[in-house]
Amino acid sequence: VIKCKAAVAWEAGKPLSIEEVEVAPPKAHEVRIKIVATAVCHTDAYTLSGADPEGCFPVILGHEGAGIVESVGEGVTKVKKGDTVIPLYIPQCGECKFCKNPKTNLCQKIRITQGKGVMPDGTSRFTCKGKQIYHFMGTSTFSEYTVVADISVAKIDAAAPLDKVCLLGCGISTGYGAAVNTAKVEPGSTCAVFGLGGVGLAVIMGCKIAGASRIIGVDINKDKYAKAKEFGATECISPQDSKKPIQEVLVEMTDGGVDYSFECIGNVGVMRAALEACHKGWGVSVIVGVAAAGQEISTRPFQLVTGRTWKGTAFGGWKSVDNVPKLVTEYMSKKIKVDEFVTHTLPFDKINEAFELMHSGK
Repeated sequence: VIKCKAAVAWEAGKPLSIEEVEVAPPKAHEVRIKIVATAVCHTDAYTLSGADPEGCFPVILGHEGAGIVESVGEGVTKVKKGDTVIPLYIPQCGECKFCKNPKTNLCQKIRITQGKGVMPDGTSRFTCKGKQIYHFMGTSTFSEYTVVADISVAKIDAAAPLDKVCLLGCGISTGYGAAVNTAKVEPGSTCAVFGLGGVGLAVIMGCKIAGASRIIGVDINKDKYAKAKEFGATECISPQDSKKPIQEVLVEMTDGGVDYSFECIGNVGVMRAALEACHKGWGVSVIVGVAAAGQEISTRPFQLVTGRTWKGTAFGGWKSVDNVPKLVTEYMSKKIKVDEFVTHTLPFDKINEAFELMHSGK
């Protein structure tokens, strides 16, 4: 058993608490990882807020991490002690019908136990003050050591800077993949990206790499426009600058609507606007943001009858074990940006400040 620091969420709506936790050794087909760096994501904040129906407490959150394999359980063959890895919240077992189907990346092998906050055998590897602590998204990267299933880990280039590539565990991969895998943005096309946080910037990067000629960033926070343009946005607009609905503004700006739109916020009203900003006959709108539980999307069926397509994406459609190492290689060869997404680097015990910076849009 390893004793180490972790940021524990004891209950919903309260700040994270830095505690000493015990991390049990990995069982069969499990891997224990020394986490070197982790990022914070709105998904962690969503669960912490208490709005997540799958949220269980007390829990160690975090799902954008990178580290070094400390030890492996019986039967683990893909990674060994000392390997550099990224934990994966969407695993890839290679055996389930989802993994065997090239149309999806949604491996279901450990979905049920992962959703309940436990390892595949139904138990937790974390304890604190004598209490069992739940796992989160199969990763729990807000701990100096974590235990994950062996199908939830990608071995990456040992030379990669872990304080940067941890972002490929969720946000950057999700946005980039939404553009290149889910939407399949084409050269010369026009795109609109709603929400210019980390995921939205990654979508912009993907659209630019795919050869889009016009990329319109949409956000009410104008402080984000300069960064969006760095990543490839050709222009940025705020829905608050016009009395007309934003979809009407975009349709007028683009002679009938955009070819591709992306919702990167998790707001069902914005999801509708993103669809309705698409061009009749061929426009494709991709939902990337995760809306709160129980919310529903709506539009007039005529929008779809007249040739628009509504799609969703999870982790950018990447089959995780196969593709995360390739994304790291693309970063190392400067094909995709990662460093530019990092605004602040804080010590682990300042994790609550990191959440405040994220909430304030900084």
